[in-house]
Amino acid sequence: MILEILVIVLLLLILNELILKNTNKITEFNRKFVHISVGSFVAFWPFLISWQSIRLISLAFVAVVLISRKWNIFKGIHTVVRPTMGEVLFAVAVGGLTFITNNQWIYLIAVLQMSLADGLAAMIGTSLGKTNSYKVFGQIKSIIGSLGFFISSFVLLIIYGLLSAAKLPFYLIINFSLFLTLIENVGVYGLDNLLVPLLTVLFLKTVA
Repeated sequence: MILEILVIVLLLLILNELILKNTNKITEFNRKFVHISVGSFVAFWPFLISWQSIRLISLAFVAVVLISRKWNIFKGIHTVVRPTMGEVLFAVAVGGLTFITNNQWIYLIAVLQMSLADGLAAMIGTSLGKTNSYKVFGQIKSIIGSLGFFISSFVLLIIYGLLSAAKLPFYLIINFSLFLTLIENVGVYGLDNLLVPLLTVLFLKTVA
């Protein structure tokens, strides 16, 4: 199963490179396509492979990303105008989360907060946020992008409650979604890729 997982990830990276080559234009979409597609796939790994296997693949991810950054192999995940270590921290988070939770549902939602909510927020903000943008530590954010993150985060927490039978009070869901939105805003240079899933795991472990 591990080999099949690695092949799927490689195919997603290659598909993104083909999209980049055909459009011949560097956009935020290319990075976020990988962020959302690979991240959403990773979220289901605890249901497919062992925690130890996830840790080993995470180490391989870190190595591949660092090599790719050095020689610009997978251009689609590095082509971004602002300085960021997001793709490296993404890979670190994949394995790092396994050391603080062995709950498959918590891992699922935490990684989706990193990949789906964060990725959608960036894509929405890039497309619709030009007239409502602002800067945080020199990096551009947008109101519409933050709203997209908040809604995505809120929905994911609702889904967690339904899937895990955990009783999450509505006010906690609202408050934590707002808190994660704040973290996504201030977690510049890609730090949100580590902080968002880490804090999600800690929160769900506390309230579950």
